[in-house]
Amino acid sequence: MGVGVKEGGSAGLRLGVAVAVLLAGYLGLAWFLGRHVPANTSVAGVPIGGMAPASAERTLQRALAPKEKAKLTLSAGDKSVQLDPAAAGLRFDLAGTVDGLSGFSLKPADLWDRLTGGQEEQLKTSVDRQQLENAVKGVQPRLETQAVQGGITFPSGRVSVVRPVVGQKLSVPGTADEVAARWPAKGAVAAKLDTLAPSVSADEVVRAVKEFATPAMSGPVTIAVGSKRFALKPAQYAPAIAMKPGEDGRLAPDVDTTKLLASVHAAAATAGVETRARDAKILFRGTKPTVAPAVTGVGLDDRSVVAAFVPALTSATRTATVKSTVVQPKLTTAQAVKIMPKEVISTFTTNLPYNPPRTENIQIAARTLNGTYVGPGEQFSLNKVLGQRTAAKGYNEAPVIVNGRLTKDYGGGISQLSTTTFNAAFFSGVRIEQYLPHSFYISRYPEGREATISWPDVDQKWTNDTGYGILIQAVATDKTVTVTFHGTKVWDVEAVKGPRRNVIQPKRIVDDKKGCVPQTPTPGFDVTVSRIFKKAGKVVKTSQFSTHYIPEDDVVCTNP
Repeated sequence: MGVGVKEGGSAGLRLGVAVAVLLAGYLGLAWFLGRHVPANTSVAGVPIGGMAPASAERTLQRALAPKEKAKLTLSAGDKSVQLDPAAAGLRFDLAGTVDGLSGFSLKPADLWDRLTGGQEEQLKTSVDRQQLENAVKGVQPRLETQAVQGGITFPSGRVSVVRPVVGQKLSVPGTADEVAARWPAKGAVAAKLDTLAPSVSADEVVRAVKEFATPAMSGPVTIAVGSKRFALKPAQYAPAIAMKPGEDGRLAPDVDTTKLLASVHAAAATAGVETRARDAKILFRGTKPTVAPAVTGVGLDDRSVVAAFVPALTSATRTATVKSTVVQPKLTTAQAVKIMPKEVISTFTTNLPYNPPRTENIQIAARTLNGTYVGPGEQFSLNKVLGQRTAAKGYNEAPVIVNGRLTKDYGGGISQLSTTTFNAAFFSGVRIEQYLPHSFYISRYPEGREATISWPDVDQKWTNDTGYGILIQAVATDKTVTVTFHGTKVWDVEAVKGPRRNVIQPKRIVDDKKGCVPQTPTPGFDVTVSRIFKKAGKVVKTSQFSTHYIPEDDVVCTNP
């Protein structure tokens, strides 16, 4: 009996040990298999079966890196662009892809599946939505097709038809959805597009061509003014005619009235139907100011032209009947008589040195200036009156000052006419606005009351603020030049010169260069001249003119 018990206990022990060993082996196998990806698993064609998750993730990283960086193609019809996935916020989520493919389980079916199973698993991706939409917006203009509105134009008086074209607008959210769902795609991803229909249909273009455009450009339009007639060809009036769609999508004529009137008036003038009004002119008859009467003109009434022209384009007669009107001159005879100069308001004379070419320049310029009329409120510019001084106008080369030295140029010497005119302006009381004294003092001119001139920048400008017209008389003889202002005297003007200040003595320069012009030495100095305005002997206002003169150096020329 005792031996039996011992043998039975030994058998039970062995059985328990065997069970424990089997259980430990099962648990160990379950633990091992739970830490590895099922045997036959692959992701995007890359085998990762039997690998630990970290190892599987590294394997996928190496194998799929080129695919992750590959450009994504977006297509829209025959247009296509490429996106950089990284810039578009597209990335592979490898950790998320591997996660869940392994895990501890004691179920025999699960263990068997890990040993013999596994399948092609889905590659997971991550998308930065804002980054993706920004990338899609960046290529939006390259994928869209603009809608073309149907229209009609009239180049050179011909009918040119623009056929409507349906446009396509990229849907940024819809395209982003498509990219996020399909990436990484094997082929191009089709962009999502919205249709843009033109507001003017093809049928509307056909109607407008038939009902207006073709008749409008079919031939000349006749303008009837009383008993007179003249015609405009389509090429003349076409630039003023356009067709534009209304809110209902219908094309209607649109007229540029400025262009239309310009073409009609030009044709009327050519046909002699319109005549320009001529202003009254204030001029000299001999040495006495007089008025050449104004002449009224005849013109077309603009309102009637605009109202009648467009209906005539499609009428059977193609005739626009318009009214004429009397065109008044800007300056009537009565107005000219009212502001005509009645007296001499200022005059000034300077003496000419002996220099025939220089004197001839001054005489040419004086003849050009003589008879210039400056109306009330008008600005006078001596450069504008004389123009550029050239040999073609008869001007000679004569001394001019450049950088403190005398040299020669065409029109040299007319600064004396400028100085004489400046003094006439000074004593007339007009508002002096621009002038430039000579760089050094010239003794034949009054100190501080002189003005040089040079084309085109150095000018003498003043505005006639006397309230009356000024007629300029300029006379140059062989010895003097005199400028006289005829007008209506408003001011008694006096000039008071102050003493010389800051006197600087000249230097002596010996110059052996060809073309050297000798100079007589004159000190440099500052001086101020007061301009005093009086009425009935009483001072009303004053102004000052300050001038700085550099020394005129003593230049001795030694080149023969």
